[in-house]
Amino acid sequence: MSPQHTLAAGHDHAGDRGDRGLRSIPLSSSLHRGRHYWVPTTQRLFGGQIVGQALVAAAKSVTEDVHVHSLHCYFVRAGDPKVPVLYQVERTRTGASFSVRSVKAVQHGKAIFICQASFQQMQPSPLQHQFSMPVVPPPEELLDHQALIDQYLRDPNLQDKYRVGLNRIAAREVPIEIKLVNPPTLNQLQTLEPKQMFWVRAQGYIGEGDIKMHCCVAAYISDYAFLGTALLPHQFKYKVNFMVSLDHSMWFHAPFRADHWMLYECESPWAGGSRGLVHGRLWRRDGVLAVTCAQEGVIRSKPRVLESKL
Repeated sequence: MSPQHTLAAGHDHAGDRGDRGLRSIPLSSSLHRGRHYWVPTTQRLFGGQIVGQALVAAAKSVTEDVHVHSLHCYFVRAGDPKVPVLYQVERTRTGASFSVRSVKAVQHGKAIFICQASFQQMQPSPLQHQFSMPVVPPPEELLDHQALIDQYLRDPNLQDKYRVGLNRIAAREVPIEIKLVNPPTLNQLQTLEPKQMFWVRAQGYIGEGDIKMHCCVAAYISDYAFLGTALLPHQFKYKVNFMVSLDHSMWFHAPFRADHWMLYECESPWAGGSRGLVHGRLWRRDGVLAVTCAQEGVIRSKPRVLESKL
């Protein structure tokens, strides 16, 4: 995998950096320019990159003693991979405990993305609870993404039209490592629930020091394969013509390292009206709930039986 296509793009004196794909160039205290290190086959900017870079810009406008606890975003227009993105930061409020920053991502003079990020000073509290982390095999016992696809491709019963799709997936160069928990067999693909779990981490090394940067990288990771959870029960009945994120929200609960394996638990409680809703939880390996995510997206499709008649 070529280094310019990874979050750990290139080498510097600090070694491989798992956050390089989110580095932005500060033009002023409230204006930053983002660069693109990986572009999906759709030739639209990856939504996770825009969220992550917007959070980087917002984080640079607050002091070191406050940390992001939530963000809420809307994708307004498709991002153009041929030009940089400008991130405009507005200091909406700076309080004693909480601070809010508004970020607008602009291309060609128009907003493509808007975001509100809230930061909090660390405050201990005796009121604590969380769900229990699902019991799953550790990532060391699971096939990586490439090995799993190779396993599917070796199956003689795999239909040619699905073989083409899997080869396209295998050819993608993504800056994220993924290992599916309980990957379905070919016989199970037509009866999937709108749920999936996979271990995920950023490629490269970020280090321990910058908590904010780990949150920014997690924002990048959280958008990958997330909305696709809503497609799982329908992918063999319908051909997706168009799928794009509408909004994205995250809540950060506990410190974590985005370059260490985390379990991403995803589910889609509802789909309809050409939209799909997904919820997600990122768990640390020690069972601590680190991040909660939610997203809704546009999903337009047509029955595959109609496709075969055309």
